[in-house]
Amino acid sequence: MANSNLLSPGVSAGNPEKNIMTRTLLIVATFFFTATSSTAQTLFTYGKHSVDAKEFLRAYNKNNTQPVRNKAKSPPDRVIPVHTGTGGRAAISDYLELYIKSRLKIQEAYERRYDTLPHLKMELANLRTQVTENYLTDPEMMPRLIKEAFQRSQKDVNTAHIFISFRNAVGLMDTASASKKRDEVLHRLQKGEDFRQVARKSSDDTTAKNNGGDLGFITVFTLPYEFESAIYNTAVGRYSAVVKSKNGYHLFKNLGERKAAGKIKAQQILLAFSPGEDDAAKKQMALRADSLYKRIMAGDNFARLAADFSNDYVTAASSGMMPDISVGQYDPAFEKMLWSLAKNGAVSKPFLTSHGWHIVKRISLKPVITDANNKAYQDELKQKIAADSRSKNSRDFIYQKVIAKKGYKKFPYDDGALWNMTDSVLDQKPMKSGWAITAYTPLFAIGDSVYHANHWVNFAYTYRFKQDGSGAKPWEQLREEWVQHSLFEYYKEHLGEFAPEFAYQMTELKDGNLFFEIMQQEVWNKAQADTAGLLSLYEKNKMNYRWKQSADAVLFFCSDMNTARAVYDRVKAAPSDWEKTADMYSEKVVTDSSRYEWEQLPNLNKMLPRPGMFTTPQLNATDNTASFAYIIRVYNQPTQRSFPEARGLVISDYQTVLEQQWDEALRKKYPVVIDWKVLDQISKQ
Repeated sequence: MANSNLLSPGVSAGNPEKNIMTRTLLIVATFFFTATSSTAQTLFTYGKHSVDAKEFLRAYNKNNTQPVRNKAKSPPDRVIPVHTGTGGRAAISDYLELYIKSRLKIQEAYERRYDTLPHLKMELANLRTQVTENYLTDPEMMPRLIKEAFQRSQKDVNTAHIFISFRNAVGLMDTASASKKRDEVLHRLQKGEDFRQVARKSSDDTTAKNNGGDLGFITVFTLPYEFESAIYNTAVGRYSAVVKSKNGYHLFKNLGERKAAGKIKAQQILLAFSPGEDDAAKKQMALRADSLYKRIMAGDNFARLAADFSNDYVTAASSGMMPDISVGQYDPAFEKMLWSLAKNGAVSKPFLTSHGWHIVKRISLKPVITDANNKAYQDELKQKIAADSRSKNSRDFIYQKVIAKKGYKKFPYDDGALWNMTDSVLDQKPMKSGWAITAYTPLFAIGDSVYHANHWVNFAYTYRFKQDGSGAKPWEQLREEWVQHSLFEYYKEHLGEFAPEFAYQMTELKDGNLFFEIMQQEVWNKAQADTAGLLSLYEKNKMNYRWKQSADAVLFFCSDMNTARAVYDRVKAAPSDWEKTADMYSEKVVTDSSRYEWEQLPNLNKMLPRPGMFTTPQLNATDNTASFAYIIRVYNQPTQRSFPEARGLVISDYQTVLEQQWDEALRKKYPVVIDWKVLDQISKQ
């Protein structure tokens, strides 16, 4: 670790025993694949096993660009030496040697049945669950949703809303009454009654009595995706189809459209009403708002007045400054006034909303981005989509994949008989005679898997009730959900057949964990436990374990440069209290007090260290962490490391010795034969 840029929080460069390195770790999870083509050329055999050229090239091409850290679990900072050259016979041969060694170790782990160890099986199952999530989203859905969100972001829609609640006047669920009211509202609209008048009379949104359901302008991401889609799919002057939510029924009317207004940066002063505020107090507040407005018009500082008088404590703390405002975020009356301000610096007269008296000042306008290829805007939309319900709204691609690849077959049976049996089992109703259906009557098949009536009943028992507590689902709806659920579970259980990359990835993870387990047993644990062997190696190679010019020092590893500068200033002001300072920043700072060679001290460069010296904080560009050193004592001449001081380095060397001996034994057990002609062929590719 000569370059201090390699240092990171929690890794000690000075004390080798804290940072045991294995110099020739030959494994990376992406090395491991099973043969997939019966017609592929065999590149090499090991014992009775073989690896084809296609399998090897897949690993080579995946790992031939940069050093790779072990994707399976391994001791910290074990770096895999992966070839980084431009190719050719020499490069392939070097990589092949690493690959063969890894394959022999993996095979030995299988021979010892490590793959049956309970803790490894459990870990692999957990990994499978995590990896599976990556294959449950339609790869074509995100580009489609980004395109849709961009198109919708180009216009704002003035929207009115009618809400019909599932809860009645006393707060109880009453879906029957809600359905009746929905039908009445639809009938009135179909007869041509004005949407806003119907909203005033019939909407359960209490604000509709005053505003006729007018929500003002909305844009993409303003409302839940289902509402947004209903609005954007409705022509100007028309009302939408009914949208059902967990709370009730919704109808929307497109009152008009405009080119998207973008975002406004604004300041505000809010004199908010307290709960139960009487008319006299509200009148007094109106006079105060008018007084503040006159002071602003006379040249008084808006920001200072906001900080002193606004009781919107969030914005008052930042001199009235509000986050960027898109349409549809605030009370329509507030937004109407805000968007009426025609230029930067314009200030509104005091105006009233349900929250209180407002005065707003326009700071700037950020127009909507109109370039569909703008990368930053695409990334912004992608982030919003990922956090939005729209990214989770469809598994249709999974159902289609399973049906297309494996087939779906519905068996003949009588629906009435199935519902009768279900009622009998779940609700203890008497079974009607004459209907031939049993627990093992087949209902449908996916591939070779047959789903019987008992499977249906088990599903119905768990999922038959609506989540909103409004009662049981119709059997037909529940059966459709069961079929989709079965297709989804079949896809997950047979994922490797639908996504070959998943099968490769799981093999990589399994083999990587097996490699770690057998390396732990055969090399890492043995090396650390064999004190006599370590001491013997140390005595034979003492000259390899010498301190170069070195220093006793404290290294500070900080999560970011700002933290590093703050800690640096504090420690430099009171060096003897460095531990107290580090404790103050315990969540962002890791320290290591040890002996380091000069080249390991961060940002020392060509300076000569001296006791009491501080190196200035140095940024690690790879992860934006920062580090610096406090030097306590300096050793200007090389000295011999004692065995305890050298133990970490000796362990690393001893691991190399043990692994080399083991490699030779494995070569004897699994003789390796390489087809050099095939190697030459793939070297030319």
